Amino acid sequence: MASSVSATCIGFGTSFELSVRTRSLQQRIGKSSGLVSSLSWGSFRTSRLQICAAKPETLEKVNGIVRKQLALSPETELTPQTKFTELGADSLDTVEIVMGLEEEFDISVEEENSENITTIQEAADLIDKLVEKKA
Repeated sequence: MASSVSATCIGFGTSFELSVRTRSLQQRIGKSSGLVSSLSWGSFRTSRLQICAAKPETLEKVNGIVRKQLALSPETELTPQTKFTELGADSLDTVEIVMGLEEEFDISVEEENSENITTIQEAADLIDKLVEKKA
């Protein structure tokens, strides 16, 4: 099962209140939209909010490195919000993933930055930032 990666993606994350804006959103997007038709007047709870910024090719490479390092099957679904721990990675696996990223992108990730990498998206965002700085 191949997963597609997008340079701009929006997923839902932390809980938030959705009230008056629901009706405005329904009017702008249209009630036939799957997202809007599932919204109700009042409060709306979600599980995550994530806006992706990394380049699609960076996300693809990160996915490949994570798959290889953790010996994941092609059927394992990876999204930008996938946490390494959800895939069974321990701290040593995460260090090895970071080392693989450093080698692939010819960058150096400082220890304090590597401690903040818990998802594919965080890794891709940091890589794009470091590659841009390097250029």
